[in-house]
Amino acid sequence: MGSAVRVHRVYDPPEDDDGTRVLVDRLWPRGVSKEHAAVDVWAKDATPSRELRTWFHDNRDRYDDFVDRYRTELGDPAHAEAVDGLLDLLRAGGPVTFVTAVKDVPASHVPVLVEHLEHALGQR
Repeated sequence: MGSAVRVHRVYDPPEDDDGTRVLVDRLWPRGVSKEHAAVDVWAKDATPSRELRTWFHDNRDRYDDFVDRYRTELGDPAHAEAVDGLLDLLRAGGPVTFVTAVKDVPASHVPVLVEHLEHALGQR
């Protein structure tokens, strides 16, 4: 089964088939207006904590440890409401596109979040 979520960079123009656009960054992307971003939902509480994000940005070679720590965070109460909201959105059907400002999406929190949601939906 394919991914229930599409991922685009927020700097790219929205596409007609994006469906619900969800910003999955804790901080609003620099230089992007709300109109250009065309974000329907800002899921900042489903993103890594400020502490984890800072820890990872200090040394990008710690990606595997970052993934483990972020997975742990996704299961904690501080993230539960946001994760549940994303799961509800995915269960509702229709296209969902996560948008992010990160440059290296495969080496970011985004694939970890997508995998976590797909696992919760029973797609992995």
